[in-house]
Amino acid sequence: MTSTSNPTRRHETQIVVDPDVPLVRIVREFDAPPAKVFRAHVDPELFARWTGPKGMEMRIERYDCRTGGAYRYVMSQDGEDYGFNGVFHEVRQDELIVQTFAFEGMPDDVALEKIVLEDLGGGRTRLTSTSLVDSFEGRDGFVASGMEVGVTEGYEKLDELLADGGVR
Repeated sequence: MTSTSNPTRRHETQIVVDPDVPLVRIVREFDAPPAKVFRAHVDPELFARWTGPKGMEMRIERYDCRTGGAYRYVMSQDGEDYGFNGVFHEVRQDELIVQTFAFEGMPDDVALEKIVLEDLGGGRTRLTSTSLVDSFEGRDGFVASGMEVGVTEGYEKLDELLADGGVR
């Protein structure tokens, strides 16, 4: 399965589900240098402003984005809470984040995620996120849970945050 955001938007979010491995790959370009895209991922206040679908509230309970750090946040909508948690295994300034990711509604399906930021020059960045789950069922559960909407709308919010000077 390959999916993209609305083609009338400036940048597409490519979401590719690998048919042979329980893996999801997301590729997205941003009109900002890697340092700003990285900061938006590692600063908890910034992360809370763009992550997830529009219309959901974000509450960060713990967010220590460094090698060996951990996180837990809760997204809420219409009185329903959705918790997420994980551990940061490797964080390299402006280029790499390796972490685990667990949706607490599916606690047995933990993904290993690798986020790579590539400098495209001219103040632009390509983000490639690869998420590997230990089973096809787990991977498909993540995809079915609304991941596409959350990722696509979240990156649209990140575009706005980067454009309006919210990330320095």
